[in-house]
Amino acid sequence: MSEDTATAPEVRGAPDAPDRRPALSPSRASDFKQCPLLYRFRAIDRLPEPSSPAQVRGSVVHGALERLYALPAASRVPDTAMTLVEPAWQDVAASHPEFAVDMDPELRAKLLDEARALLSGYYRLEDPTRFDPESCEQRVEVELSDGTLLRGFVDRIDVAASGEMRVVDYKTGKAPSATRELAEAKAMFQMKFYAVALLRSRGVLPTRLRLLYLADGQVLDYTPDLDELVRFEKTLMAMWHAIQSAGVTGDFRPKPSRLCDWCAHHEHCPTFGGTPPPYPGWPSTAEHSEPAA
Repeated sequence: MSEDTATAPEVRGAPDAPDRRPALSPSRASDFKQCPLLYRFRAIDRLPEPSSPAQVRGSVVHGALERLYALPAASRVPDTAMTLVEPAWQDVAASHPEFAVDMDPELRAKLLDEARALLSGYYRLEDPTRFDPESCEQRVEVELSDGTLLRGFVDRIDVAASGEMRVVDYKTGKAPSATRELAEAKAMFQMKFYAVALLRSRGVLPTRLRLLYLADGQVLDYTPDLDELVRFEKTLMAMWHAIQSAGVTGDFRPKPSRLCDWCAHHEHCPTFGGTPPPYPGWPSTAEHSEPAA
């Protein structure tokens, strides 16, 4: 998830069927850290939120890259990538007709042109004809030792012949600057989440966590160590325990911050004079993961 989508759910992929065990995903964990009431609105109440053009554009780019890596390596040239934008848009539109049906044709054309520009920028960072990833848009799910269930989708996993694993995430915004530490912290939180999930599901410590910022051609690499991930795993456990405790009583309190300016739920938030809907109770089967992380 890039800073384009830091304050709202992503829109790529089809919605999850609401029949699975509650789990912690990177997006919902980030929501709870930011504001417990926001977590409730998104994960429990499931209040609708409008999708921004930046979110839609990011979903199209992710879909095009997934399609690109489904092709033989020699075919993954820039001209081919450009042809994948339209079918990626069709996939997103089919899964989310609520915004696609009424989208202004000029906005749609602008959005797809921007998606092509981001894909072009991707080729300044990597040559996809020179390697084959192990998987793209990989769903990961693992239960930790205390019963905490982690669930999410990894943009790309690369595994070398030596067995070393690289976890890659595409960002369609710009790399965080010194004044945007929060965006970088959120991005690295997501990557460490995936690292823990892969460590516990595969028994392999990822060698590198890589963030590719397509808008300005920046690469952020991070090498986690085992002790660090064990500590982070305990943080995730404590967070899930806090979420479940709040779920029993419905006591998800607002946590005002500068991010409130981008929240879509002012009418339901006490901070802005709103009233939350009646608490529906902690769901026993509803999915707590984003549609596609």
